[in-house]
Amino acid sequence: MGGLESLGINMPTLLAQLINVAILFGLLYLVAYKPIMRMLDERSRRVKESMEQTEQIKQQAERAEEEAAKRITDASREGEEVVARAMRTGEEVRKEAQAQARQEAETLITRARAEIQQERNEAVGELRKEFADLTVMAAEKVIDRSLDKKAHRDIIDKVLKEAPTLKKE
Repeated sequence: MGGLESLGINMPTLLAQLINVAILFGLLYLVAYKPIMRMLDERSRRVKESMEQTEQIKQQAERAEEEAAKRITDASREGEEVVARAMRTGEEVRKEAQAQARQEAETLITRARAEIQQERNEAVGELRKEFADLTVMAAEKVIDRSLDKKAHRDIIDKVLKEAPTLKKE
């Protein structure tokens, strides 16, 4: 071993330094390496959990977005159905109102025609009565004597029935 001493290496000192370095590495391993590794492992685990949570949140956001789009589509479809239903109801109400108005107009026209016919008949009847009275008075003046009113009326009614322009309608 004379060769190591000629290089300036003292064996006991080298051995003591090697033991000191080994003890230092052992202490560093126990005191620094394990806690640092534990801290790095914990940080790695937290980063991994954060990545997983981020992925989950991303998936939840995509699901929520799909659900929101579906709800919007459903709401739009329901809105269109409500509008269509309202339009159909409005059209039905309009048709019913037209039919009711038409029915009321026909009723009014029928009632007016009946009233007109009744007033016409009354006017014709009144005219006949006045004509009969005038005829009786004229006949009395012409004959200069008073005839029986009943007989005159019968004669006048007979003439009125036979006259084509004065017939009751």
